[in-house]
Amino acid sequence: MSLDERTITNPPALHDPTPFGYSHAVSAPGELVFIGGQYASDATGAPVPGDFAAQVELAFDRLRSALEGVGLGYEHVVRLGTFIVDHDPGKLEALGKALHARFGDRLPAQTLSGVASLALPGMLFEVDAVAVRPARGR
Repeated sequence: MSLDERTITNPPALHDPTPFGYSHAVSAPGELVFIGGQYASDATGAPVPGDFAAQVELAFDRLRSALEGVGLGYEHVVRLGTFIVDHDPGKLEALGKALHARFGDRLPAQTLSGVASLALPGMLFEVDAVAVRPARGR
């Protein structure tokens, strides 16, 4: 696969991520779609202040927008990567609530990483995803 075979999608509902060095979604030939890290951001990409639970909710809203930008939804997600600043078990309740609200009992695979910090000051949570585009005709 050459770089020209990839499709980069940065939906207008989300900020322009290119100054930060990433794309919101990259589709490659085949069925997988990779969604770059989404966080609680405003239209310029600046982190939106808020407590952890509020940032988790907004990050998942941004993930939905990135998925919709490539014609997919939460139901197409097969894997999540979640990153929590200063992780402690108490934060799992807010994360679990957000996941179940969006995925019900069909939860994707997930890797949770506790980190000291994320890309920008004020970011408390980030989520990326791998989705599968349904085969044509199904």
